Amino acid sequence: MATELNSDFSIPAHADTANMPWQDSPQSGVQRRMLERIGDEVARATSLVRFEAGAVFPRHVHELGEEFFVLWGVFEDSDDVYPAGTYARHPPGSSHAPWSKRGCVLLVKLRQFDPADDAWVKVNTRSEDGWVPDSHGNRRLALHSFGAESVWAVEVTRQSTPQECPGGAELYVLEGDLQANGQPLATGSWLRLPPGATLSLAPGTQTARVWMKLGDLGAR
Repeated sequence: MATELNSDFSIPAHADTANMPWQDSPQSGVQRRMLERIGDEVARATSLVRFEAGAVFPRHVHELGEEFFVLWGVFEDSDDVYPAGTYARHPPGSSHAPWSKRGCVLLVKLRQFDPADDAWVKVNTRSEDGWVPDSHGNRRLALHSFGAESVWAVEVTRQSTPQECPGGAELYVLEGDLQANGQPLATGSWLRLPPGATLSLAPGTQTARVWMKLGDLGAR
């Protein structure tokens, strides 16, 4: 039977990853904290993945794409190097054999692409390039868009007005803390809201940066 975790996209889901244990994956030196999953080792999945120093993962194909954000350390493969703060997308059909010399932690989303979305994406969110003010007085950086889906890095310093999310919303707090719809979220918090939800962000005790995805749950 396939593993299911937070697989009902019609209800909110939340995890405080800082308090979750690491679980061994089938690959030596690679652990994970599962956030959502439908399937076993070939699965639609959202997870934190930790590579120990020197860990290597065998070459594999991402039939429905791979999306990741490097939270800590440096992630590498035969095509590129991805330091902390990098957001990347490898489209359906891509393959690689990744490793990390000194260790790293990633937010990883697997098998969640529109099959027609064939863009390769790599963005350094720690650069000031591309950051712009939004209508709420916060700053944001566009990371990707395709169809109804849009992905952003957002720096939250002010209260935002409620935003309708017809295709749902997903957040991961990269640094700092904030409130989402009045719910306190610390660094490492993950939140998913269903289609039709509204989202309002407010600053916490320190400036927060979040990874945010809108719109991709609307067709589910």
